[in-house]
Amino acid sequence: MPLSSRHLLGLNGVPREDIELILDTAITFREVLDRPIKKVPTLQGKTIVNLFYENSTRTRISFELAQKRLSADTVNFSTSTSSTKKGETFKDTVRNIEAMKLDMIVVRHESAGVPLYLTKISNANIINAGDGLHEHPTQALLDMYSIKERLGKIEGLKVCIVGDVAHSRVALSNIFGLKTMGAQVSVCGPATMMPLGIEKLGVKVYHDINKAIAENDVLNILRIQLERNAGSTIPSTREYHNYYGVTAERISNYNKEIVILHPGPINRGVEITSEVADGPYQVILDQVTNGVAIRMAVLYLLGTMH
Repeated sequence: MPLSSRHLLGLNGVPREDIELILDTAITFREVLDRPIKKVPTLQGKTIVNLFYENSTRTRISFELAQKRLSADTVNFSTSTSSTKKGETFKDTVRNIEAMKLDMIVVRHESAGVPLYLTKISNANIINAGDGLHEHPTQALLDMYSIKERLGKIEGLKVCIVGDVAHSRVALSNIFGLKTMGAQVSVCGPATMMPLGIEKLGVKVYHDINKAIAENDVLNILRIQLERNAGSTIPSTREYHNYYGVTAERISNYNKEIVILHPGPINRGVEITSEVADGPYQVILDQVTNGVAIRMAVLYLLGTMH
């Protein structure tokens, strides 16, 4: 069965069958990444543009690598060298790119809703690589894949998203995706970092990191997004670490296996210590490898739709 939509704009409202199809397809591509020749001809002849209006290292490289592994032609668009600097509107930029006969657009933008807008002015398949404070669906998919790879399932697990939830599009996509897949989702952090009414999304709220560690199977630890003014919501990063930092000592108090995820980049000594970030519980580097497989799966499933 194909996906139910020809775009991936977010995970809110995406049916469980779609998520399962993406995760299952990613298993095949994950095996490709372990081969001596890591390339398949699946999207040969397809042209994909990476339209990144916001700084990104991991996501952009991951998408680019996924596209090359699938043998697609890749075009990278950088705002710093584009005509938007000369006053060209976003709509005109997209229309001009569209005139070059593209098949897919991967977009990251600081404004929420831009991927949805693109579906209205472009005939290409649109993939959201992060829009404002809205969603970042492929990150949540690779997080779910990494959890399933380590623990063998998602349904019934207790997953807690820790940290700067208010500034995180990753958190929102994870909440939607994990709940659809049958996990019990919670969030943990200072009240100033929780969006108003977050409980309405059906998540439990913790303000005590020790309790969150004690009661959950997985912690997905978010970075404090200082570039989005998150620093103003806490007295200092040192105080945040004292109250909410995930440390080996805090984990060892409960003598349990817990899986640690982090979307990166890591602020060592703030939300997580090096001991935990490099320790036996984390799957952080697995997430990076799995990210390429997940993005290959999404590109393949959308790129081969008729």
